[in-house]
Amino acid sequence: MFSGCSVPSPNHEARAAIVDQLYSLQPNQAFIEEVTQELKAYGFEVDLYQGDDVTVDFYRQLSNYKYDLIIFRAHSGLLGSEGGTIKRTCLFTNEPYSQTKHIAEQLSDQLAKARIDENHPWVFGIGDEFVTQSMEGQFNNTVIIMMGCSCLYLDDLAQAFIERGASAYLAWNATVELDYVDRAIVSLVKNLCSERLTVKKAVDLTMATEGPDPKHGAVLEYYPRGSGSKTIGELIGKRT
Repeated sequence: MFSGCSVPSPNHEARAAIVDQLYSLQPNQAFIEEVTQELKAYGFEVDLYQGDDVTVDFYRQLSNYKYDLIIFRAHSGLLGSEGGTIKRTCLFTNEPYSQTKHIAEQLSDQLAKARIDENHPWVFGIGDEFVTQSMEGQFNNTVIIMMGCSCLYLDDLAQAFIERGASAYLAWNATVELDYVDRAIVSLVKNLCSERLTVKKAVDLTMATEGPDPKHGAVLEYYPRGSGSKTIGELIGKRT
């Protein structure tokens, strides 16, 4: 059984985390096991956070844990303003929304009230300003892989993670179906870890193998563009 864990030791050579916010509603144990196996074979120690582990404070502290690679299996979405203009990207937590919690962050527009649809409860979502203003510490050349919808439709969240110290950010440019994205990420991780391809080659091969999302046409992209010529080992600054 996989489960949430305490803050891991910072001394390991190469460390990865899977943040499975979707576990409570749409678990996929086969996905977790396959990706974990690939990461461990590459040389990563892997920690898993699932369901109710994924709170606002968890995101706040995440950069302190010194991971080299983080996979976010989490809902995300685009928030609009009056008139329908898309304003920012929002990454979901599993923390129930409350007007009386995280008041300073709500008032400063770092957090959002988010839900999947009318059949699901409201939860807190974090935006780019939360990453830049409220996350503690710095990422240390961390590679970020986002599995949620539209995390590179805009580059706001990507740029925030890069400003916080990440070296690369991989995500889809539109809505994705979960079954598709679970398959595609397994393919991507194999290309990055087993095949040790550069980011660009790994993304291109994943798209050639899996194709765009069959329902929405979403395509996997990476940010910044300069990260495309580097392998995982080069991006995290460690040879494993």
